[in-house]
Amino acid sequence: MCDEVTMGSRERSAPRTRLPTVTAVHVPGGSVRPRGDDERGAVTAEAAVVIPLLLAVAMALVWLVALAATQVRVVDAAREAARAAARGEPDAVSVERGRQVAPDGARFEISRGGGAVTVRVAADVKGPGGLLAFLPAVPVSSEAVAAEEPAMAGEAR
Repeated sequence: MCDEVTMGSRERSAPRTRLPTVTAVHVPGGSVRPRGDDERGAVTAEAAVVIPLLLAVAMALVWLVALAATQVRVVDAAREAARAAARGEPDAVSVERGRQVAPDGARFEISRGGGAVTVRVAADVKGPGGLLAFLPAVPVSSEAVAAEEPAMAGEAR
């Protein structure tokens, strides 16, 4: 007897029946039981709880970045106003220079003494709102000191 071999073809087996996929759930005590229909929708329920939490965390992180950016702007505003005041510009002009880089609602305080000009700038960063509306406004502030430059001849302050 001779078996006939054909290139590229394989003997076909009977169609397989698909077995249901069973996953195991570990139960405290070391036993394992198959996951049944009673746990369907668990992923949906977990997602419904986790997604708002992730959004709240994302909003908090964005708010922290805004807080840091406002702090940088307050530092820059204090430094800019101190430089202008140290050059002998009037306080109103110095504050105006600081306001160009300061956040809205920033408060300026200029004092002179001992050959130096001190500028304090403060601002409030409001909470992000939404789920985090309960957060209060956070005050940020900065102080810059600059040595007064000698007045030029014939120039008055």
